[in-house]
Amino acid sequence: MNSDLQCHDRAVCAQRLSAALWSVLAGFVALLIFVSGVVPAAAIEPPERAEIVDARVAGDDTRTRFILDMDQEIDYHVSFIADPYRVVIDLPEVEFSFSDTFKAEGRGLVSSWRYGQVFVGRSRVVLDLTGPVRLDKSFLLPGVQDQPTRLVLDLVEAPREAFQKQAEEFALGLRPQRSGKSDRVVTAAEKRSDRITIVIDPGHGGIDSGAVGDTGTLEKNIVLNFGRYLKEQLEAEGHYAVHLTRDDDRFIPLRGRVNIAKELEADLFISVHADSILRGSETVRGASIYTLSERASDRMAAELAKRENRSDLLAGVNLEEEPDEVSDILVDLARREAKNFSIYFARLAVEELKSATKLINNPLRSAGFQVLKSYDIPSVLIELGFLSNSLDEKMLGSDEWRDRVSSALVQAINSFFKARIAQNVERD
Repeated sequence: MNSDLQCHDRAVCAQRLSAALWSVLAGFVALLIFVSGVVPAAAIEPPERAEIVDARVAGDDTRTRFILDMDQEIDYHVSFIADPYRVVIDLPEVEFSFSDTFKAEGRGLVSSWRYGQVFVGRSRVVLDLTGPVRLDKSFLLPGVQDQPTRLVLDLVEAPREAFQKQAEEFALGLRPQRSGKSDRVVTAAEKRSDRITIVIDPGHGGIDSGAVGDTGTLEKNIVLNFGRYLKEQLEAEGHYAVHLTRDDDRFIPLRGRVNIAKELEADLFISVHADSILRGSETVRGASIYTLSERASDRMAAELAKRENRSDLLAGVNLEEEPDEVSDILVDLARREAKNFSIYFARLAVEELKSATKLINNPLRSAGFQVLKSYDIPSVLIELGFLSNSLDEKMLGSDEWRDRVSSALVQAINSFFKARIAQNVERD
């Protein structure tokens, strides 16, 4: 018998049989396409995305109607989030084609609202509420003649208990996104670097605008501009390979930001934010730096961490599904070392920032920020200032301030990596 046809190993035999069957199947599919002109599903172009062409809010503090105009019928899902009160409308990925003069303005029970893509294949509209509401009804009106298709939501004033019961009945729409996933792809080219790797994480983004100043300044824009500027300043030093978790207005889950730093094998992770408070907004201002601690250093730190950790809810991320880090002796040692280095860098940064910008009282703080939970990478979260304070809001948009603060952080980073920089210089 021909030795090529012998098969003494069951696994090898099965592999050969499988390959033969796939070859026959591929030939059959090719013949079917040639004879009948049938095109495989993968080759068919996906349908065009629906366009949202207009939106408006009508009504008063007792009953408010929200309307979306679109060019075709689509599926939707309504859900509710408390503290603060919000209505969330999940949509398939759509194109928001509003006019250049369009403004997303609130009215009645809706104080403000925002929209955007949260993940590939998924868009979302979030209504910020003045208080608890009940969804009286929601419906989709088909387009007739020259009238667009309309999605309508009617909201009525309701007690908190009714809102909470409604939130339980209407779970977050579509399929919750695992917080470890991110649309940001780390390439092999990014990973290859002999230089010190730093990851700068501009907070929020996309549907999650973060804090909003009295004049409409958005935290997500302030921190992105600052992150880009700090990246340029660090790259000019010649010692660092610097990466941003986001370089545009996109949403990235908290765990996804941590995973980007891990994939890049970062030596330092800096998350950049701007704070906002309700009480004492006229007097409380200045920068602060946070490190990770399961027990918050003070009440303000605890409240801030709670707000930041809830950002993922806007995109339906379920943190409860996320597994904890593997707990063993080596991981515990790495976590302790990273924590000590994080505190060391935070102290260096505070010393440099003292001469560059105003700091709050006790600027070195700690809390359980989800975005700092990398057991092997020194990580800090920097609050640049308070958008709730008129002086800070104006300052955060200043080029002069941005230059001073970024220069101070560059000096702190140089001091932190002083020994490694010296070694690299000698080696070169």
